[in-house]
Amino acid sequence: MHTDAILLKGPGDLALDSLALCDPGPEDLVVEITHSGISTGTEKLFYTGAMPPFPGMGYPLVPGYEACGRVVEAGSGTGFAVGDAVFVPGANCFEGARGLFGGAARRLVTDAARVARIDGGMGAEGALLALAATARHAMAGLDRALPELIVGHGVLGRLLARLVLAAGAPAPTVWEIDPARQGGATGYEVIHPDDDPRRDYRAIYDASGQGALLNDLVGRIAKGGEIVLAGFYTEPLSFAFPPAFMKEARFRVAAEWDRDDLRATRGLIDAGALSLAGLVTHRARAADAADAYRTAFEDPACLKMILNWETAA
Repeated sequence: MHTDAILLKGPGDLALDSLALCDPGPEDLVVEITHSGISTGTEKLFYTGAMPPFPGMGYPLVPGYEACGRVVEAGSGTGFAVGDAVFVPGANCFEGARGLFGGAARRLVTDAARVARIDGGMGAEGALLALAATARHAMAGLDRALPELIVGHGVLGRLLARLVLAAGAPAPTVWEIDPARQGGATGYEVIHPDDDPRRDYRAIYDASGQGALLNDLVGRIAKGGEIVLAGFYTEPLSFAFPPAFMKEARFRVAAEWDRDDLRATRGLIDAGALSLAGLVTHRARAADAADAYRTAFEDPACLKMILNWETAA
């Protein structure tokens, strides 16, 4: 069995290619992908060659960990049925290519335990489930303050703000310096940092990935306040100790989602408490992937680029 897939052979060397797939087992699903998303965080680092050493990394690889589609084959031990709409957070099913992410392909073979059922009517928005679950993971748990300030109004920042509102908490403030990303807020305010006089935030969530902001953020928290690092940072992080000492600042790193986050986020979406509308700003055919990846990484107006695999052929 073969599939069309996005193959990244090295930094900047990306194209649609044909790859052989591993044979499915009794616990596996074969999924026909309809849509996959392009991550402007970790995938961009692989595309540019800037990704720090990471287990399983290397070229050639199939990128993508945001994909949705329908089951076309279901192993006897999966509990799924042909026709089920599912979200797939990548797969490692390719011969001759690494599947560290592995979601950007027309067809995938994946362990059913990694897959989540979704509403078949979600369309391209179904590929956003991982990002929504990542935002939920940053906020969920005991003794975790919800964000009062969110830094960055990209997709992750917007999802964090929407989750705060879904929790019934006071609307957060969101910082954004790029005019192209300052619009699109509903129920909360997006401002430039220079226009924000507050210096008493109890919880600041950084969704920008800009480690150089740490000293500025320390100056914005109340005593005992927390700064949550929700982005991905390629350079070593540092901050001036005396201001952090005076504030008794706390720092927390938010990693990727887990299964509980995926289930909880899907429940919020199904209940209408969390909307994914307005986050997909660009779409392209999988055959035009090279241009689509450049747009996703270089155009600040592009919040989320979705590849359409239904028109891949």
